[in-house]
Amino acid sequence: MIQQTEHLTARDRVPYEPIVGRRPFTLPGNARVAVWTIVNVENWLPESAMPRAVLSPPMGQPLLPDLPNWCWHEYGMRVGFWRFLEVLNSRKLRATFAVNGTACHEYRAACQAALDAGWEFMGHGHVQKPMHRVEDQAEAIRLTMEAIRAFTGQAPRGWESPGLTETETTIDLLAAAGIEYVADWVLDDQPVAIQTRSGPIVSVPYSVEINDVVISAVQQHASDELFRRGRDQFDQLYKEGASIARVMAISIHPYLTGVPHRIRYLEALYDHILQHEGVVMMTGGEIMDVFKAQQHPAA
Repeated sequence: MIQQTEHLTARDRVPYEPIVGRRPFTLPGNARVAVWTIVNVENWLPESAMPRAVLSPPMGQPLLPDLPNWCWHEYGMRVGFWRFLEVLNSRKLRATFAVNGTACHEYRAACQAALDAGWEFMGHGHVQKPMHRVEDQAEAIRLTMEAIRAFTGQAPRGWESPGLTETETTIDLLAAAGIEYVADWVLDDQPVAIQTRSGPIVSVPYSVEINDVVISAVQQHASDELFRRGRDQFDQLYKEGASIARVMAISIHPYLTGVPHRIRYLEALYDHILQHEGVVMMTGGEIMDVFKAQQHPAA
């Protein structure tokens, strides 16, 4: 049944519910923590302003094309992505592959490698542009899903908006298009339901803090910060997970963590996590399926 949500605020869509005292959420094998990795692959258009910059423009005047900052990103796809692939494959880990629809063409070899590795594909916008600046969101969502379906043989179940941006209608458009879960709503350590005009959609816990865009590009921390912060995040969730199961996300981009001076710290973070019992390494879709099965046992 279509629910009328034209005037729903974010609070209306996700009513406040503390993690203590809510309906139990359990992980496979009664694990304490589920960890999922999101590898973000984006298409930055050389003729447009760059989504981010490592070099400020000379004399403070923006210039187009912005060649050095476009090349900064392009290095990640030519070199850094393949470091991710080696790190994950050598540990028999699968990622969730958040990909722009147009990247399936622009970076076909990387997308094929992700597909061959058994990674889950997740929609990440058509090009790397905030949803607020997309003229027709429904069409951009459709094109993204169609590009991924054409490449992989199936439409994506999950979605991460570029920059986690959503307008007041984005979540309704995603649900109507058949998206089952989103990573944009970074408000909990467990999956939660978001109300839309087409019924509930699941929020799988994502992270703006264990995220190399924030750590390396925005806050400009030293190269080892992803490891130090990620280790501390995991250790706390692991302790709390003894009584209430938790989900941890690790969000990485090839042009940031895939560079030579940072990649060893991603390896160190995985090796720290994998030393612990009671941890399950999952994809976003797998986490969503566990949550939905417990919300609707009869299904």
